[in-house]
Amino acid sequence: MTLALLVAALVVALVALGLFVFGLRRRLIQRSGGTFDCSVRWNLPETPDPSGKGWVYGVARYNGDRINWFRVFSYAPRPRRSLERSAIEVLARRAPEGEEELALLSDAVVLACRHGSVRLELAMSDDALTGFLAWLEAAPPGQRVNVA
Repeated sequence: MTLALLVAALVVALVALGLFVFGLRRRLIQRSGGTFDCSVRWNLPETPDPSGKGWVYGVARYNGDRINWFRVFSYAPRPRRSLERSAIEVLARRAPEGEEELALLSDAVVLACRHGSVRLELAMSDDALTGFLAWLEAAPPGQRVNVA
C-alpha cells in the first residue's frame, strides 16, 4: 500500500515537472518578444492533401532576417526550423479546408510558401499574418521579396 502511494506520488510529480518544463520553455522562447503561434506543414507535394495530416503546432519567433520555428510539444531548446527572409516566397493564401479546420487553430489562415526548393504551408492568425507579411516586405534594399 505504501509502495503504491509512493509510486503514484512519483508519477504525479514527474507529470507536473514535465508540464512545468513545457511552460518554462515556452516562456523562455517568448521572452525576447516577436513570437506568434504558427503551425507548419513541411516538404509538401504540389497538390497538398486537405485531410489535415502533417500539421505540427509550434511557436515562431522573428530573429533578424530569419524566423525560428519551435515545436510546442518538445523539450528542445533550439528551433526545429529556421526560415531566411530572402528565401521565402509566398505562393498563395487560403482558409483551412476540410479536416484542416480541426487540426488548426480556429482563426487560422494558411499561407502556401516556398523556402528555397522546399514547399511548405504556414498557418497563423490574421494578426500574425499581417505582421509576417510586413516583416517579409520590410527586407533591406536589394533583397528579393516574393509576396503573392
